[in-house]
This record gives sequence, C-alpha cells and structure tokens, in this order.
Amino acid sequence: MIPERVHPSDLRTSSSSSPPPATVKETTATHPSFQEKPKFPPGTYVIQVPKDQIYRVPPPENAKKFKSYTRRATRNRGHRCCCCLLFSLSALLLSLAIAAGALYFAFRPKPISFSLDSIAIRNLNLSSSASASSPLNPEFNATIRSDNPNKRIGFRFRDGGSVNVFYGGVALGNGAWPAFYQGPRNVTVFAMSLTGSGIRLSAAERDGMVAAEGRGGVPLQVAARVPVRVRFGAVTTWTITVKVGCDVTVDKLTANARILSKKCKVKVRII
Repeated sequence: MIPERVHPSDLRTSSSSSPPPATVKETTATHPSFQEKPKFPPGTYVIQVPKDQIYRVPPPENAKKFKSYTRRATRNRGHRCCCCLLFSLSALLLSLAIAAGALYFAFRPKPISFSLDSIAIRNLNLSSSASASSPLNPEFNATIRSDNPNKRIGFRFRDGGSVNVFYGGVALGNGAWPAFYQGPRNVTVFAMSLTGSGIRLSAAERDGMVAAEGRGGVPLQVAARVPVRVRFGAVTTWTITVKVGCDVTVDKLTANARILSKKCKVKVRII
C-alpha cells in the first residue's frame, strides 16, 4: 500500500480547523498551612499564649510518676553535692596531713617543758588567832623555768596568758604570763607575781591547810593558759593554746617556803 503524500497546506488547514483545546482548571492541592482555621461553637473563647510561657503539667494518671522522678532527681543532685563536699574536705585534710608530715620530718619537733623553781608565799596567815571568817589577801612570787630543746623551732608567747594557784580547788591567787620569744635550744627563767584579794576559806579548808602545814607538806596546784605561736624556720603558725599544770608540794606557807616535790604537764590545743 502506497502512503498518501500530505502537503503542508493541508496540515495548516487541519490545524486551524481543529477546535481549541478544552480549558483545564488547575486544582491546587490543599497544603496544611493553608487549611481553614477550625471553627468553634458559639460562646467559645480562644486565648493565644506565647510558646515560652506554656507550663507543662503531667496528666493526673502520671502525677505520681512525675513526683517520683522529681524526688529521685533531687536526691541524686543532693548526693552529688555531698560527694563533692566530702571529696574536697578529704583532699584538704590529706594536704594538711602531708604538710604536717613534711614539717615533722624536716624539724623533728620536741615538746617544750616547764618547771617551778621557787615560790614565796606571803599574807597567808592561818594561825588560830585569826578569825575563820576574815578574808585573806595572799601573795605568791614564783620563778618558772621554760626549756626549749628544739634545734630550729622557736616559741613566741603572746599577751593574754594567765596563771592561777589553787589549794584543793580553791583559787588563792592569779597573775599574767609574760610575753616573750624563746628561741631554739634556749632556757628562759622568769618571775611572776600572783595575788589574791578577799579570799574566804571555810573552816574545813582552813583546818586542812593548817594540818598539812603541820605535817610539813602543803599541796598546791599551779595552772597556766598561754597563747603561743610556733616558728618553724621562716614559717610562723597561727596562735595555739598551751596549757601548763604543775602539782607542787611546799613545806610551809611562808616567804621561805621550800619546794619538796613538783611535776608539770603540758597540753597543746591546736584550735
């Protein structure tokens, strides 16, 4: 079969005579952002709240779980804080222990010692002629020896130290410990005056002192409390409290009293 020849004029005629294409209405897919706003029934109010002001509240069925999780988180934070605090304190104590150990091995500290060399007693009249109710104004002149055996450690005794003398718990006199610096390997002897005013002894206390003096041995106690700073080479510590306690026995309660026995102890309070 021989195909027919089609002339260009026929094509133009056919194209011009063909009806126009049908108009196709474009349909735009509805996007979620262009949806119509929801319609609410009459009498309904819509309040718009900014997003950053919205507080999330758990529903009632999850309220218990929410409280449990909140308490657990709070406990965990508290445990972490306690652990951090304990760790810091442990590190501080360890550092102090290491520093103290280094100072100990570097300086080899030895305790300072004290002794009562002499004591003179005046105005302590316990004769039978004196009234038991009359007040006493005794005076004690004591000589104290301080011995520092350390090679490179010094002691600075500061103002504010006090000394008291007792008989059986009854205070008979008091005075001030002198302020001075005692260098390494040094022995310092100093005198102090202890006075009492208006001391009243009971009949039993007076009779006990008279009986002890008759036996040739009156026990007395001397107690001192002194603020001291310790010097390790070029380093000086904070102020510490040194307590000195001496048990002394004298033959009589006069200016010519002689010490029969003595024993002193030293206690140091760091804080």
